[in-house]
Formats: sequence, structure tokens, C-alpha cells
Amino acid sequence: MDALASSLLPEGLAGGGAALLVFASFFTSALTAAFGVGGGVAMLALMGVLMPVSALIPVHGAVQLGSNTGRAWHQRANIRWPLVGPFLIGAVAGSVAGGYAVTGIPDAALKIVLGAFIIAITWTKIPGFARLSKAGLVAGGGVLGLVTMALGATGPMVAAFLNQSIRDDRKAVVASHAALMTVLHALKIFVFGALGFAFRQWVPLVAVMIATGYAGTVWGSKLLDRLPEQQFRFWFRILLTALALDLARRGILLLI
Repeated sequence: MDALASSLLPEGLAGGGAALLVFASFFTSALTAAFGVGGGVAMLALMGVLMPVSALIPVHGAVQLGSNTGRAWHQRANIRWPLVGPFLIGAVAGSVAGGYAVTGIPDAALKIVLGAFIIAITWTKIPGFARLSKAGLVAGGGVLGLVTMALGATGPMVAAFLNQSIRDDRKAVVASHAALMTVLHALKIFVFGALGFAFRQWVPLVAVMIATGYAGTVWGSKLLDRLPEQQFRFWFRILLTALALDLARRGILLLI
């Protein structure tokens, strides 16, 4: 039995670490399903402690692709497709262009500026933001896709955008976030696959993490149903602010 378990584990990851990641996948997915943000960053932090650095970003992307796909499917009735569709067009174009356009921007400065931007857009109401035209949504998605290709802080940026765009329905915020993140993570997996990352050895672990993550999504969605709109908005902003402050902190550390 031990030999079989070892054969299913990727090189560089112990059995105890794999079990912890599978267990954590339930709770991080539940966190995002209930509050719209936070689970992906928490999972990335845990993976950073337990996994080889070379596999961290692509495997995290694969797990998050599964988690967001499951959340988007489970909450599909609440997705705001008129907003999501144009935004995705811009995000895909921006992601393709991002690798070329932002390479000259210092990483530290980008983290600090974007951390401050997320806080500003989270706690202030931008006039007219909720009534953007399709062209405006495409442009917004393009800017976000471009920036996050360099930064990697896709989740909080998308969540801050949706917080401005959807002000009347917490379920639509969470479901639309899942739909957008599904496509953005799929793009990331495509890029890493094209670059030759060996996903095959990680498939068993990722598959189990996606399964427990979906169970967490179901549980977190039930919590979301019970949350009053005002309470959801408060904790949503608190989580976004914490993520933005951490982003700025990492930028400042790069300058020291």
C-alpha cells in the first residue's frame, strides 16, 4: 500500500505534505465559494512551503483551474454573462500582450502600486463603473490581463473589478469571479504546457485536490446563501484589503 501511494506522489513531495494539501483544498475552496476571494492565495502560500519551487506556479494554476471550474459550474445560474463575455475578450488579448508590454516595469513598484489600487477601488465607489459599455468592459479586461501576466495577482484584481461592477448581488460576484478565473487559469496552464512543464506526474494529486475542492465549493456555497448582502460586502472588502496589503508588503521588501 505504501509503495502504491509513493508511486502516485510526484518527486519532491512527501506523503504527509500531499495529505495536508488535499485537506486544505476543501477549506480554501470553501473560503472562496463563500467570500469570493482568498482561497487561491492561501493555497499558494501553503504550496510554497510544501512543494518544489519549480512546480509551484504551474501546479497551483492546475488546482485553481479545477477549483474555479467547479465553482463556476455549481454557481452557474448566478454568472453575469453580459459582463463576463466582453471582459474575457479583453483579458485574453491583454494576457497575450502582457508578456511583451510590462517586462520593463520594476516588479517592486508594480506590486506597491497595484496593492494601493486594489485598496482604493475596494473602498471607494467609482461613478459610472457599474454601467460600463461593452467596449469599456473589453478595455478593462485588457488592462487587467496585461498587468496580471507580469504580477500574478489575478484573483484580487478581478474581485476588485467585480466589486465595482456588481453591487446588488453577492452571488453574482462570486460566480462571475469563478467564470473569469477559469479562463485566466486555463490560459496559464496552456502556457506552462507549451513551455514543457511535466504535468503528468502531478495529475493524481491535482485530481484528488480538485475533488476535495469541489466538496468545499458545495459547502461554501451554502454559507454564501445564508450570508446577508451587507455582511458579505464587509468581509469581502476586508479580505481584499488584506491581500492588497500583503501585495504591497512584498513590493516594499523587494526594495529593501
